[in-house]
Amino acid sequence: MSTRILPVVGDADAARSITTLLSQLPDAEPAAPVGDSTSLIDTLARLAAESIDELPEVVLVHERIGPVPALELIREVALRFPAVGVILVTTDAGPGLFAAAMDSGARGLVGLPLSYEELAQRVQAAAAWSVGVRRHLGQGADVFTGPGGTVITVSGAKGGVGTTMVAVQLALAARASGMNTALADLDLQAGDIASYLDVQFRRSIVDLASIQDISPRVLQDAIYLHPSGIGMLLAPGEGERGEEVNERSVRQIVSALRNRYEVVVIDCGTQMNSANAAAIEMADTTLLLTTPDVVSVRAAKRMVRLWDRLQIRKAEETVIVVNRHMRNTEIQPPLIERITGTRVARVTIPANFKELQAAVDAGRMQDLESKSTVKQAMWGLAGELGLVKAPEGGEKNTKLKGDRGSVGVLRGRPRQQD
Repeated sequence: MSTRILPVVGDADAARSITTLLSQLPDAEPAAPVGDSTSLIDTLARLAAESIDELPEVVLVHERIGPVPALELIREVALRFPAVGVILVTTDAGPGLFAAAMDSGARGLVGLPLSYEELAQRVQAAAAWSVGVRRHLGQGADVFTGPGGTVITVSGAKGGVGTTMVAVQLALAARASGMNTALADLDLQAGDIASYLDVQFRRSIVDLASIQDISPRVLQDAIYLHPSGIGMLLAPGEGERGEEVNERSVRQIVSALRNRYEVVVIDCGTQMNSANAAAIEMADTTLLLTTPDVVSVRAAKRMVRLWDRLQIRKAEETVIVVNRHMRNTEIQPPLIERITGTRVARVTIPANFKELQAAVDAGRMQDLESKSTVKQAMWGLAGELGLVKAPEGGEKNTKLKGDRGSVGVLRGRPRQQD
């Protein structure tokens, strides 16, 4: 039986060296190298969505891969695709890094410069482990696509475009359809989710920032269970404490939430920092809100370009949501799509703040009337994104599929519609 090997190497010279040596291994089928962490997750998710048998047995991760650090990338692959054996390729083969790699979920470590004997031994061991896991667990489609649910981030092109409103309603829609849902506030200095849902709670995301291993019990203590059934992870009451939340802690927090909830909605606000950038990079779907005016659309274009330059998110992987849409405005969704180079959601949210004002002023968005056209649009958006369950025996919602995750949810790059 041949062993499929996927190298993950950002450096062209190192990629050629590794591929050449892999091609010399007996019964090895090395694939073309992928150059960054985002491409790796996209590739594995696409293969898993087609068939579990399509996943490679072994993934080789080079130590200088980016934008996600090698150990964090290994942790994510081990979490989402647990039947894939991951090997770290590094110049530091010492016991400290070896222990850290094993803790992250690696199945082996190979030192640089590469040795044929060592590489062959590690690949063979990882491949045997992968095959054994698949045989033991069976061929169920849900076994190897990774535990946990869908992560949706909601960001604003600028302040005041309705980011928190949409995040709250998406979470409420998912929970109302029976999905186990979490709502996290990563607008660390000015988070208002608690105000929108009439919540006062002493704990916040800061309480998880310094914890190295977030257990289910620790996560439960930091989460407020809202009467609607949503688990809420709030922003700190003191904005300056938001600086305690860094990229590493956000990656752990998002992974912990993904493991426990079917749907995780994250309000990332409008200001970019390392914390919410990590959440956007890890998300299955990234929403960027804008209103149909020149200033907001320019801000949306600027944000999309920023994400692309920082390798957080590609333009084609971002979904624009148009809020306060009016039919008679000159700027319509097709124009926004062309300007930003993104995909614009089919559902637009109409401009009718009068329907929202009473619920906003009372801080009880969960009480917004069902007949509200704005609420209907936001819940329709949740349906488009696959965040609500289709009624049994009824016709399922049309859902878009992308490269980042399981079937039935808009993840990563949206495909062209017929």
